[in-house]
Amino acid sequence: MSQSQISGSQALMRAFLAEGVETIFGYPGGAIMPVYDALYDFHDKMRHILVRHEQGAVHAAQGYSRVTGKTGVVIATSGPGATNVITGVADAMIDSTPMVVVCGQVVASLLATDAFQETDVVGITQPITKWSYQIRSAAEIPWAVARAFYIAREGRPGPVVLDLTKNAQIELMNFHYEPCTFIRSFIPTPPIDEQVVSDAAALINQAKKPFALVGQGVILGNAENELLAMLEKAQIPAAWTLLGLSAMPTDHPLNKGMLGMHGNYGCNIKTNECDVLIAIGMRFDDRVTSKLATYAKQAKIIHFDIDIAEINKNVKADVAVLGNSKETIAAVTKQLQPARHDEWISSFDSYAKIEYDEVIKEEIDPSTPDIKMGEVISKVSEATGHKAICVTDVGQNQMMGARYFRFSQTRSMVTSGGLGTMGFGLPAAIGAKIGAPHRTVCLFCGDGGIQMTIQELGTILQENIGVKIIVLNNHFLGMVRQWQEMFFDERYSFTNMKNPDFVAVAKAYGINGKCVSTHEELDHAIAEMVSNDDAYLLEVRIEPKGMVLPMVPAGADITDVRLK
Repeated sequence: MSQSQISGSQALMRAFLAEGVETIFGYPGGAIMPVYDALYDFHDKMRHILVRHEQGAVHAAQGYSRVTGKTGVVIATSGPGATNVITGVADAMIDSTPMVVVCGQVVASLLATDAFQETDVVGITQPITKWSYQIRSAAEIPWAVARAFYIAREGRPGPVVLDLTKNAQIELMNFHYEPCTFIRSFIPTPPIDEQVVSDAAALINQAKKPFALVGQGVILGNAENELLAMLEKAQIPAAWTLLGLSAMPTDHPLNKGMLGMHGNYGCNIKTNECDVLIAIGMRFDDRVTSKLATYAKQAKIIHFDIDIAEINKNVKADVAVLGNSKETIAAVTKQLQPARHDEWISSFDSYAKIEYDEVIKEEIDPSTPDIKMGEVISKVSEATGHKAICVTDVGQNQMMGARYFRFSQTRSMVTSGGLGTMGFGLPAAIGAKIGAPHRTVCLFCGDGGIQMTIQELGTILQENIGVKIIVLNNHFLGMVRQWQEMFFDERYSFTNMKNPDFVAVAKAYGINGKCVSTHEELDHAIAEMVSNDDAYLLEVRIEPKGMVLPMVPAGADITDVRLK
């Protein structure tokens, strides 16, 4: 053995360090043991979080990435370890989250023999990753890792999977690392077309009723300041998608609320009244547009995006501004004339008042003894000074979190937007707290969702992670129950839940907690929960049949907003 030679596993660790990796989420197993043996010698340079299930590792890496902007890193073993990461990989793909997942694999000589814990990881993950590659020799590791991080973070971010055979982990090689800066045929950021920029600016300058739809592309491009500069210069009211939340402060006068199925009344109505619709870093998914045949047909459409595949996919753009949002927004803003649209902006107010009177007032300040979801979320947000990171699971808790939590800084909303993965919340909150240790992280989840990944309370115990867990317990799979009530004649088919004592479960993991069922208890418990940085589980017994309103039924016109 040459003194300059190292094993493939050691090379992987050195490659991680070269890419600036500080935190790894993972779970060891047979086919990845050489890598974990090498990690033993690097534990003072990289923090490894031992989760309780591989799905927890990918969701934690997503939470970490979403609050830091860094690429999340996951290690899992072969076979079931690899298949357990699939949901999280698909989630990261549709939500544009940069992530590198390294899975162990059987030795190359046993590939395609149905060896113990062998599965076709590349075949499974190719449709749900930006790149999936099998490494069969140690010499490939530096090249593959450099390429993986480059692809994951550049352009529209997303997940990459490296399927690492066991022999490659053990073989010796001469280590040399060169970061990847170019891949032939991969153009992550399209060059800006100056004529298109001028065309977009001309449309906005001529607009009488412009309306901006803000998606996650603004946050991914670090373009929050550029966005505000454009909106304020041309006085453009804006609304956000679920993943665009926190790109601009909640209380900004041009922020008119959320779009889509459970969005704000005025935002959906005005979508079909504006004359220029400016979509920025969003993909016109069905939860935002509802019925495409009647969506914003009166408006000229300007679509800013870094991914050409999103242009004209669902909604045809009159002007498509391709490129990084930080650069394209600034380029268009330079050509904008200062403008005022006072009458147009104030026209949102009447709808906001109707929504407040019909929905919001009773939701945050109920007149009945039962605690409501919006009341809980509003009070927790208030108790944190509207400075906390809001993490949600999926279902009613997610939509209520989006509607009633308030934001004062960017990268403050972590949720599973596109895939809608129940069980996402708890591990994602763990990753968010690790990524932003000095901020308060509040997780809102239902009694159904938390039980999908409740084993990650063990990760909180082991790593002493101060996540605030708020379980909105209505003894139902709430969102499915709501649809059964509205669209299935109240036939509550298998949505009632008999639950454990969540506070007792938390205490078994060394986590303090409390269960409340009255308004008075709620105030005291929230104050206790946020009084220090320790983990805390607050179970809130909420009204059994609470509804998330407003609601646009699936497939209806976006203006078909139901307030009751």
